[in-house]
Amino acid sequence: MWRGLICAVLVDMIVCPVSAHTGDAVSSFGAGVAHPLGGADHIIAMTMVGLWSLLRGGRAVVVWPMAFVAAMLAGFAAASAGLQVSFVEPAIGVSIVMLGVLVALGVRAPTVLGALAVGVFAFFHGHAHGTAALGASHILYAMGFTLATVTLHAVGIAIGVGLRSLAAPLLLSGAGACAVVAGLAWSGG
Repeated sequence: MWRGLICAVLVDMIVCPVSAHTGDAVSSFGAGVAHPLGGADHIIAMTMVGLWSLLRGGRAVVVWPMAFVAAMLAGFAAASAGLQVSFVEPAIGVSIVMLGVLVALGVRAPTVLGALAVGVFAFFHGHAHGTAALGASHILYAMGFTLATVTLHAVGIAIGVGLRSLAAPLLLSGAGACAVVAGLAWSGG
C-alpha cells in the first residue's frame, strides 16, 4: 500500500511539476534554496543519492554526496561561464532513472565508481542551477542550492535509516522503483 502511494505521489510530482528550470534570473540565497526544492526532478535525484550512499555504506555515505555537490558546483560554474549543453533536461531525467535503478537493485558499486556516477549526474543538475541564475549574483544563490542539496541528501540517508530500522528492504527497493517510474515520466519515455 505505502509503495503504491509513494509511487503515485512521485509520478504526480513529475507529471505536474513545479518547474525549477524557468531560466528566470535569481540572485538570493532563498532563491538558491528554493530551486532544488521547487522541482521534483531535483528532489528525487538528490534523495536517491543519499539513499544509495546509505545502502552502499562505509565511506560512500560521505563521499558520494560530496562528489555530487562538487560536480554540481562545477556544472553551475560551467553554465554561469556560458557553456551551452543542449541535453541538460534529458540528462536529469536519465539521472533519476539510473539512481532509481541503483537503489532498487541495491547496487554496491565501488566508492570511486559511485562517486563518478553521481558526479556525472550532478554536473547536469548544477548546469540547470547555473542556467536559472544567469545574470544573477551567483555566490548567495550557489550557497542556497548547495544547502538545499546537502539537506536532500541527508533526507535520503534518513529515509534509508528509517526503512532499515523497520526491516523493510522491499520499501527501499520500492523507493528506487518509484524513482525509475518518475524519471521515465519526467523524460517522456
